[in-house]
Amino acid sequence: MEDQLVKAHVRATSTGLTTEVSAGKHTFNVDEPGQSGGKDSGPNPLQTLLGALAGCENVISQAISKEKGMQIHAVKFDISGVIDRRGLGGDPAVKPYFQKVEIRVVLDTPESTDRIDELRAEVERRCPVYTLIAAANVEIDSTWEKA
Repeated sequence: MEDQLVKAHVRATSTGLTTEVSAGKHTFNVDEPGQSGGKDSGPNPLQTLLGALAGCENVISQAISKEKGMQIHAVKFDISGVIDRRGLGGDPAVKPYFQKVEIRVVLDTPESTDRIDELRAEVERRCPVYTLIAAANVEIDSTWEKA
């Protein structure tokens, strides 16, 4: 079983609100906009998480579509999350993470609606970022449709 484990690893250095993240041979910034005290040198942490969700769902959907012999030419994601600032501010009655995440996926594919629904269900079962968000009991509204 040990040979089935995959380790994800990053290193990061922060100055003020800007965090420079190194992931393998890649580097990117996570920051806040200027009006929040950052330098706006990269997406904020919440946008970074939503971007990771889109990237992860894409990778998993590509793998599953290959397994199932499905033709997927392109995938477009429109993802948003709603957070209650009171949780970030320390209110113990409000969770400090997303209240709701809305995912809209549009696929350029000749596949049927039933096959798209099958793909969506399997992606949502196997995507590590999606399942992490779902495990936090975040309300997720996910719509997958044909272009």
